[in-house]
Amino acid sequence: MAGSFGSVQSALSAIRYNAVALDVASNNISNAATEGYVRRRVQAEALGGPEVPALWSRYGGHGDGVRVAGMERMVDGLLDARVRREHGALTYLQTSQTVLQRLENGIGEPGPDGVSQALIDFRKSWSDLANNPGSDAARQQVIGRGSTLALALHNQYTNVTGEEADQRVHLLSAVSEVNTAATDLAALNQTILGLEINGTDASTLRDSRDSLALRLAELTGASVTVRPDGMYDVSVAGQALVTGDTAGTLAVTGGVLPDGSADGGPIVLEISLGGGSAVVPAAGLGGETGAVVELLSDTLPTYRAGLNAVALELATAVNGQHRAGFDSAGVAGGDFFAFDPTAPAGSLAVAITDPALVAASGVAGARDGGNADALGEAGQVEESYQRLVNTFGTEVAALQRRTANQAALAGSVDDAWEQQAGVNLDEETVAMMTSQRAYEAAARLMTTLDEVLDTLINRTGLVGR
Repeated sequence: MAGSFGSVQSALSAIRYNAVALDVASNNISNAATEGYVRRRVQAEALGGPEVPALWSRYGGHGDGVRVAGMERMVDGLLDARVRREHGALTYLQTSQTVLQRLENGIGEPGPDGVSQALIDFRKSWSDLANNPGSDAARQQVIGRGSTLALALHNQYTNVTGEEADQRVHLLSAVSEVNTAATDLAALNQTILGLEINGTDASTLRDSRDSLALRLAELTGASVTVRPDGMYDVSVAGQALVTGDTAGTLAVTGGVLPDGSADGGPIVLEISLGGGSAVVPAAGLGGETGAVVELLSDTLPTYRAGLNAVALELATAVNGQHRAGFDSAGVAGGDFFAFDPTAPAGSLAVAITDPALVAASGVAGARDGGNADALGEAGQVEESYQRLVNTFGTEVAALQRRTANQAALAGSVDDAWEQQAGVNLDEETVAMMTSQRAYEAAARLMTTLDEVLDTLINRTGLVGR
């Protein structure tokens, strides 16, 4: 539009554009501390002549001002994918470290309450009895130290099985959260697509969708693919969980019952989507879910089996030697330890309560300590137990180092994301001042044009009257 009124229209467009720019800057400042918020920039587009020239007329203007062309979220798709990947790996390590660190604290080695010290005390009690086979106090001490050793093994076993029970519940909880997040993300896919087709700014919903995608990565190590229409597809270990506006369901179909108890089988996870289902490979799982599956499938059962092996070897050797001796009445000894063969460490207990039944003698009817001396050496499990504990401790230490390294890497990626998408108050202040001055200049232009029009309309033709 050419002429004075065209300039008024240009000034008005500048006022409108800069008002929007001020709104965007103020919204950025308001959300400076909002988690997951991505700063926006309003995009300007200069208005000029018609793109298609008229047949019998020409455009005589020099530009028609400015308009808002759109809203830009300051995101980088590659950086977003990197953030999700590094956070998924970090959550995996942190979950494993937290559980194993807690279990290591319960082992208590080296320490006065550990199995190692209980073994030393147990063997010393047999030595004391061998030196004084007629002492009831020494016999009672053997029973007491045996009970302490059994209790030390039982405590460790209980810690492991308790941790397994907690992690089964943890797995069910994580799977439930995955399904909720997947459903919400699919719904946002549909809403965002509908809004943007209608020309509505959906930046806030995109922020929410990115937060859900990040949470899914932390829960499962999920990866995100952006479709041509802008929707997110999410896959877990190569299996589709969300495709556009349709969300699948992740379920634990083996290893853990709905009440959190174990069914005795291996842990199996499946995703149901679009009428079909597919098994999720455990090796491809990451995040919390992947860590819990590995703990329940490998780490915790391995340590529990090691404890059972130690307890079984010790109890079998001591019982065999104890049956080779004779008690204070000259009767052949029975089992010193009682245990359930399916869970020796968790069920180990001293089988006798009467000190007179301790088979310390190697000769029937004689009060010698020959068998007590042999019992002090029976079941040399110290080395195997030490190897078990050392292996576990080494694994925990390695996990701590990997977690620290991954935390540093994730922090570095977070910093890069913050520089890209986070709100810089200094930058927003400058943007706000620029928009303010542009708004004032447009208003001044409007005033100037008003004075020009006043001269033209009210003063033209008054000369000589």
